Amino acid sequence: MPLVKPLDPSHSPETAELAKFFNETLGFCPNSILTMQHRPAISKAFINLNMAVMANEGRVTSALKRMIAWVSSNATGCRYCQAHAIRAAERYGAEQEQLDNIWEYRTHPAFSEAERAALDFSLQASQVPNAVDAEIKARLYEHWNEGEIVEMLGVISLFGYLNRWNDSQGTDIEEGAVESANQYLGKHGWEKGKHDGSRY
Repeated sequence: MPLVKPLDPSHSPETAELAKFFNETLGFCPNSILTMQHRPAISKAFINLNMAVMANEGRVTSALKRMIAWVSSNATGCRYCQAHAIRAAERYGAEQEQLDNIWEYRTHPAFSEAERAALDFSLQASQVPNAVDAEIKARLYEHWNEGEIVEMLGVISLFGYLNRWNDSQGTDIEEGAVESANQYLGKHGWEKGKHDGSRY
């Protein structure tokens, strides 16, 4: 069982309406949102922030945003968010070669130098202590403008919240997310870990 039990999706009608966003993103409402419903102001604020961060305002595609989320979640070790991010990248049109080789983004030819800079930024920004430095700043500015860098940092920061929430919570992982994680991450040892319902 997770630390706090998720509430029924119908618990907060406002949250349920906002959560329709995740039907497109993931194909289901995440258990993390159902847990946040214990305080509906948190679930509503989180969904609105998620929609704002993931909106397309420039050249940072929906697929790249989800790959940024995966790198961030991989750096922090949150298996729940790793699975969700790779599933969302798949649903938002990431190239098959990128999905199959996300672990090798630094060297695999399916990734451009601009994407590598964005994904390295995600890795460095997600580490403790934070590793963002002048070199990654210079690489980012070779390919991206300030608004696009803000979009990327929004994704990294959003997933910093989610990584802490879901790893502390031991959120039960949904079957759809497990399927995507097994397909794209299983060959590298991905498993449910604490998110299989047996932690507490």
